[in-house]
Order: sequence, then structure tokens, then C-alpha cells
Amino acid sequence: MGRIKVLPITAISDTPFSITKTGRWRYETPEFRNKLSPCNEACPAGNDIEGFMVLTKEGKFREAWELIKEENPFPGVCGRVCFHPCEFSCNRKEYDEALSIHAIERFLADSQINTKSEKHQTNPKKKEKVAIIGSGPAGLTCAYHLARMGYSTAVFEAHSSPGGILRTGIPEYRLPRSILDHEISDIESWGVEIRTNTSIGKDIAFQDLKTFQAIFISTGAHHSRNLEITHEEGRGILSGLDLLKRIRMGERPSLGEKMIVIGGGNVAIDVARSALRLGIRTVEVYYRRSREEMPAIPGEVEEALLEGVKIHFLTSPIKVIREREKAIGIECVKMTLGRPDESGRRRPFPIEGSNFQVYGESVILAIGEVPNLSFLPQEVPVKDGLVQNDETGLVHPKGIFAGGDVSNPSHSVVEAIGSGKKAALAIHEYIRGGSLKEKFPMIRVGGKGTVSLKKYFHPPEGETNLSVVPFKEINTDYFEHLRRISNPSLPIEERKGTFKEVYAGLDRKMAEEEASRCFTCGTCNMCGNCYIFCPDLAINLISTKNVYEIDYDHCKGCLICLEECPRNVISLKV
Repeated sequence: MGRIKVLPITAISDTPFSITKTGRWRYETPEFRNKLSPCNEACPAGNDIEGFMVLTKEGKFREAWELIKEENPFPGVCGRVCFHPCEFSCNRKEYDEALSIHAIERFLADSQINTKSEKHQTNPKKKEKVAIIGSGPAGLTCAYHLARMGYSTAVFEAHSSPGGILRTGIPEYRLPRSILDHEISDIESWGVEIRTNTSIGKDIAFQDLKTFQAIFISTGAHHSRNLEITHEEGRGILSGLDLLKRIRMGERPSLGEKMIVIGGGNVAIDVARSALRLGIRTVEVYYRRSREEMPAIPGEVEEALLEGVKIHFLTSPIKVIREREKAIGIECVKMTLGRPDESGRRRPFPIEGSNFQVYGESVILAIGEVPNLSFLPQEVPVKDGLVQNDETGLVHPKGIFAGGDVSNPSHSVVEAIGSGKKAALAIHEYIRGGSLKEKFPMIRVGGKGTVSLKKYFHPPEGETNLSVVPFKEINTDYFEHLRRISNPSLPIEERKGTFKEVYAGLDRKMAEEEASRCFTCGTCNMCGNCYIFCPDLAINLISTKNVYEIDYDHCKGCLICLEECPRNVISLKV
């Protein structure tokens, strides 16, 4: 009794809680609102990364692979050669380490490698036909999605085998031919026709494609830029892309004991690493900016250094040294960096009096690639060596579209895939008499240009362009620090003399464990925190829908549910 006397005067009610509408006391209103994970926004191919992470964690590998294939026909390729901007955006990197997204994507693709490609039925079959010039990642992606929509597609490829830069420009140690062949076979299983050894402008005139209702230009960039320095023309100077193509086709050219590579992109690094595998003892790369400005994938640069490639930064060639008309070396000058130029990187300037000479048996130029657009008619606008198109890929109102490296100077596989998907949707809208631009707000995934095919054909209810969850909105109290699980790599000493794939894949246990590290930012995973912590029992589980709902008759707006949600799924209602 004495203890009761010390209690403060408190209002009580003998009315049952279920009858008392305590929600009328509420001054803040929480609501469930799914948001966008930053990895999904960052993926140029439009993959639902958060979605396939959840399925992988649950061991549903086939379903996860199929989810990727809804947006991207090349998970095995992207799981190997993509520069994975999704990982640079991953919230987990602010906590311990970014999720190994590309390794899991590769695992999912490899887990289906022994499944037989099915002959898919696309009903009803549409009467319109689409011509696609070039069978690289952009062209084949466009053909894949159009075929799934029911269109007849004909892909014209000048080379003897399809794949474009994937087949001729990326070394076997990064992308095995069997992986590429498997994914192209799956694209063909949708009814895509690929006509190899057929060059538009040579075997078939561009004007002869007028029987098609739309044309997609995606021939890629297969010609190396010139340095435009003294004595550049002549014997002994090789193109990086041409050399990679020869190696990829099985040649083993004799290049001497020492190779000089000029450039800082992926082609330069691929050439350097391939040269070591050919037995060249010394490979030196010269790049005019610093390592921070280097356009090559950082992981590939690191592997090149580990394998023994020497990279000289802030160094630019100014003259080819020749002896008996053969290139035997280069004269270089040291550089310093000034303010950023139009590319966003700091502009290099030569340091007076810093000239020096280097010698080698072969000199490889890999300073960038440009497309060959000589086959195009005048009605196709070209500026600075690139086809001019809008954000949907539209070039000309007569039904001409373009994508990939012919219109994008960044030259990345995943961005080419994304451009092919956009063009497929734009072509579909064009044939129907509409415009994809009008639907962009509905199908965008965040603000970085990614679009979703799923959102196009199955528009979500409510808000379409979700806000992105920043790391500061993740409640990390509910996550333990865990090490990142990455693909194991081939020991350095075992890489010499062989083009065997450098990275092995994850096994099932590794993939499931790594996927479980995902925060699932912005998506409710039914963890139950809101239900457990609500002091007013105002969170109800709707078992028929497998969702939680807020009972506003009793929610007093204390916002404990918002504070305790690990993934920022609960927000203030505005």
C-alpha cells in the first residue's frame, strides 16, 4: 500500500483498449513506404539487385537468375567484366565493405550454365520487323527484349561470330568464350536471327533496310585513335584493339622481350596483361594522368600491377623513335595536372625540359577507340565521331535509333546493355505510334538514367520514382560487421603462359552468406521490429498479404517503429 501512495496521480479508464481510440492523440503519422536501394539506382542495366540478393540468400538461384534476365540478357558477362558501379554506391561500404554484387551475379549465371536453352514462344507474334546493325552488347540486348515483346529481329554482324567487343576485345582470362556463347545462345532461343559475315555498307546498303519498320545502329567502336605525334605512322606501331582481336582469335604474335603500351583505359591494361601471358618479359604502360584519373577498372589495374606490369603515370609520348623505319621506342615528357577539363578529370600539362626516351621491341597504342560510321546516310546526325541521339536512343523520326559505343563515349559493356534496353522500349513505342519520353518518369529507377522494363509492363501502384535510401538512414544497430566474400583468384605464378580465367566463382555457401550481408535498403523484409516495439499494439500483421499495416485508430505517433526500422522503410507521412 505504501508503494501505491508514492505513485503520481494518473488518469485511468476502465474502457477496453480496443474501444479507446488513442490514435486521436497522434501528432506525427508514420507510414510504410518502400524506397530505392542505391545499388539499384546505380546499375546502368537496370537490374533489381536488392531483389536478386534476397532470392540468393534464400537459395532461390533459378528465380534470382530469371529476375536478372528480365532486364539484362548478360548476367554471366556482367558478372565478369562490368565495372560494377552498384558496389561503389552500396550502403554497406560505409559500414564495413561493399557487397560483392558482381560476384553473386556471376554465381547466379554460372549456376544455370548447364541448363538447356529453351525455345521460347512469343505470342502473339507481331508483324513489324526490326533491323539491328551490330551484335555487341547493345545490339543483342535490344534484339533480346524486342523478341520477348514478339517482334521479328534481324541482327547484322560483319564479323564471322556474334558478340562484338565481347568476343574480339576482352581477353579470355576475363571472359571465357564458353560463357559468351551460352548467353548468346539463350538470346537466339527467343527467335533472334543473327546474320554473320554481313557488313552494312558493303554487303548490304543501309538504304536496303527500308523494309524494316525500325533500325537500331550498334556497331561499337573498333578503331583505335591516333596519337598524332611525330613519326607515328609506319612499321612497328600496333593498335591495342587489333592486337587483342588477334590474340582472341588464337594468334600468338611475336612481340619481342619488351613492350611499350600507351594509354590508361581497359584496352591498355588488357593488352599489358595479355602480353605477359604471351611470354613478354617486360611490359610498361605510359599514361599522361595520375592513377586517380585512370579510366581503366581499378581492380584490373591492381591485378596488372600484381602480375608485374609497370605503369608510369603523368607521362606522355611526344615522338616515336625509329631505326631503319621501324619503331624501337618513344620519347616522352613528364606531365603535371591542372584544372579539370570537359571530361571532369584534371587536364595534364607538359613539364618543360623533362623529356626522356624509352626503348622496346613493340609499341602498342591504346588511347581510345572510335566507331566507323562511314556506312551511315547523311540523314543520320554525327558530331565528334558519335551518332547523335536522345536519351531514349532515337536518332531520326523515320525510325532510326542508336546505342552503345556509337553514341556513348564512355565505352562500357553495362552502359551499352542499358542503352540497348532503352532502345528496345523506344522502338516498341515508336511502332505503336507513341514516344518513350512521355513514359520516362514512370519507368525511371532513381535519377541516374536507369530504366526498368518491369515497371514499363507492370506499372507499380502509388509512387513510381522512389527516393533513394542514404546510409545515414540505415539503423546499423541491427547488423553485425562481417567480412566481404569475393571470388577467389588464380595465384600470380599460375597466370604466366596461360589465358585461364583469373577469378573462380563463389560456391553455393559463399553466395548465400555474402547475399545475407545485404541491408535490403528501403525494402521491408518482415523482420518484425515495428511489430515488437510498438507500445500501442498498433502494428498488425496481415498474413494474407504477408505485410504489416499501421492501425491509425490506436497509433499515437511515438515513432518508435520509425527509429527501430533497420532499413528506412517507415517514414513520416506528409
